Amino acid sequence: MPIPFRDADELEELGAAAYLTIVPRDEGGGFEGALFVINARGEPLEFTYNRLDVPHTFLWREEDIRRHVQRRLVASLFSICPVAPSVIFCRADEVSSQLFCEDIQVTAPVCRVAPASDIATFAGNEAQESAGTPEALNLFWFPGAPAESTTERRIVDELAQRGLLLEPFARAKAGLDEVYGRKQGPAP
Repeated sequence: MPIPFRDADELEELGAAAYLTIVPRDEGGGFEGALFVINARGEPLEFTYNRLDVPHTFLWREEDIRRHVQRRLVASLFSICPVAPSVIFCRADEVSSQLFCEDIQVTAPVCRVAPASDIATFAGNEAQESAGTPEALNLFWFPGAPAESTTERRIVDELAQRGLLLEPFARAKAGLDEVYGRKQGPAP
């Protein structure tokens, strides 16, 4: 007699979640970006990356440089990523609300994530939501939070339950360190 079990194939039906990270380069100015795509279990599906140098920074206002670089990096990452995510996450301290509210339009809901202890600004056309597992987070959605019982809400809830609303950003940054040859500290 076979052992009774339940296959979790319905998790595959939820699609993928993408984690966008944009960080300043340590040397020579410019920025690096990565789009790390995982499934609802947190398993990696795709890692797309790029970097952009910003020449002649004296000609730019600081806030304009960051906005310009974010737009160009995101456009390059989205154009080469072979996986279309159900939802896109980015850190509120790395990505401004203007990027998806004004500069880049996508069909998937976009969520800027910030620990509740951080002060984060958000645009009036972003919907704010709180998540409490396993740590308190503020979620800023554009164009709005996914509705209950939608595929997008189900993948967000599954990722939140597994503690995967912030953690994948660390893996994305580790991926950037790996591809650009930076040494990483010892594993904990």
